[in-house]
Amino acid sequence: MSNATVNQFGQLNATGDAKANFLKVFSGEVLTAFETANVTLDRHTVRTISNGKSASFPATWKVKAKYHVPGAEIVGQVSPVGERIITIDDILVADVFLDDLDQAMTHFEVRAEYSKQAGIVLASTWDSNVLRTGLLAARAASTVTGGYGGTTLTSATTLYRTSAKDLAAGIYAAVQAMDEKDVPETDEKITYVKPAQYYLLAQSTDLLNRDWTDMRGGNYADGKILRIGGSPIVKTNQLPVADTTGAADVLAKYQGDYSKTAALVMTKAAVGTVKLMDLATRMDYDPRRLGDLIVAKYAIGTGILRPECSVELKTTT
Repeated sequence: MSNATVNQFGQLNATGDAKANFLKVFSGEVLTAFETANVTLDRHTVRTISNGKSASFPATWKVKAKYHVPGAEIVGQVSPVGERIITIDDILVADVFLDDLDQAMTHFEVRAEYSKQAGIVLASTWDSNVLRTGLLAARAASTVTGGYGGTTLTSATTLYRTSAKDLAAGIYAAVQAMDEKDVPETDEKITYVKPAQYYLLAQSTDLLNRDWTDMRGGNYADGKILRIGGSPIVKTNQLPVADTTGAADVLAKYQGDYSKTAALVMTKAAVGTVKLMDLATRMDYDPRRLGDLIVAKYAIGTGILRPECSVELKTTT
């Protein structure tokens, strides 16, 4: 039986004296890690299953119209049906062990805080995997024979990352690309950007002009940009912008070269998640090691559904 890896929160920045943080009078405030909001949960397709390892998502395609020839028999036609299967990943866990003595000497309640942080990191990982899958969908072929694949739009050099005007034009082009593939107007087309691109857009007075947007586009004073081309703009640190090929902490199905990615525009139908075990956090006392073990976990899997509902904006360099 192996020893537990103790999270000695008495240390200052995880180094040196194991009791450094205990030698103070509690001020009434606790500085915690910033919470990362889950931004994709309600913006992609989620299905819960009670057992099994995967779920099937059938995809239908269009039928054709034709003029009837008098006297000819109407016998019907073939309409292709495709399928996407999303498989559950291994259980993902976030764990923390808190020693009894450390907890006795601390001046604030740590168990509830670390339970929350364990859950937050799993939510962030889910977001990252959904957005990676959205980018892979933009690069994928159609689900149904004769249907549409994803779309990749490329700017000259780094313009999608450095020019608000060009990025806004790219978002308009992405929405147009989906319209031309008959993605329903009722399907909201969401744009995901990193903070740098978000505030680049928010500083553009053209995009916030009262005469152009009727004040529904954003607010310069508050640093907010709400919509471009009807697409809500979502700021997130989870949009990948690096090459994760071969990365040890990213499952193979989510890996890819995202180093030139500037933004992602997609609808709810582009990506799906199958949940077998929903996010749960528990804490158990371990008398063999004299401490509390906190574990957050879930068993889910994410995959491509409709590539035509996803557009990647990327740069050449």
